[in-house]
Amino acid sequence: MRAFEAAARHSSFSDAAGELHLTPAAVSQQIRLLEQHLGVQLFHRLPRGVALTDMGQAYALPIRKSFSEMQEATEGLFTVRRKRKVRVRASISYATLILAPRLKGFHDRHPDIEIELSTAVWSDRMDDETIDLDIRYGTGHWDERDIWQLSHEVAMVVCHPDHARAFGDTPQLQDLLGAGIVPVLGSEVEWSRFADYFGLDLCPPPIWMKADSSLIALQTISAGFGTALIHESFAQPFLDRGDLVSPFEYRLPIRQAYFLVAREGYRKHDEVEAFRNWILDPDAAGEVPDLPAEG
Repeated sequence: MRAFEAAARHSSFSDAAGELHLTPAAVSQQIRLLEQHLGVQLFHRLPRGVALTDMGQAYALPIRKSFSEMQEATEGLFTVRRKRKVRVRASISYATLILAPRLKGFHDRHPDIEIELSTAVWSDRMDDETIDLDIRYGTGHWDERDIWQLSHEVAMVVCHPDHARAFGDTPQLQDLLGAGIVPVLGSEVEWSRFADYFGLDLCPPPIWMKADSSLIALQTISAGFGTALIHESFAQPFLDRGDLVSPFEYRLPIRQAYFLVAREGYRKHDEVEAFRNWILDPDAAGEVPDLPAEG
């Protein structure tokens, strides 16, 4: 029956044989056996090629449909479809506090695309061939061509509610900082900028410990001791849960920001373009971080 369907489609035993990897003689023999079994002639043998008889034409249509339905059923039930994949790298803090909680929004929009998210503490280049998109912190002055700014950052003073209450109903900034701060490595200068920006006469606060990421600093002071100067976007989940408070109204504009950096040639991959569009789309409610305004 497969030989008959192929020969009917090609109007040729030779072409059917080529498709089925058989000899023309083998195809001719199988069709002759089918005609003997059915008791009807299915093809007119012509000097060049073959043509379906009226009965052959009527038989070919349901046979072709049956083979098509069998193929669809087999593919639908047993074929494992490989998902497209986007490989994204971000800092541990951005990945944990900003990106990961919002990835369901991307999945809802693109259920056929798999996200592979990796983290790094410090990164200023895409030297890993397994990365499609990099979410990088800095000034945006890198060698890559395709770079988009994701945020304008401001920093705020945060601590545990009990720690703030230990200094009275209206704690003084100098007293709170004097108990010990938890600076983030690479951002220690922000405390000096904080004092200069707001014209505060602050003694250099003692360092209780240093953290290599905002996430570690936030988790540390959430245990009940210490104060940190943290990006508002990172601190917001802790503030919303009541794990931390910001006792003061100071908001320090940060010169650096988070940028999306794409590997060269990203437009060749629809899945990478889809993720780029999603994370840059300001109208996708609940999917893109609520970013503080530039100060």
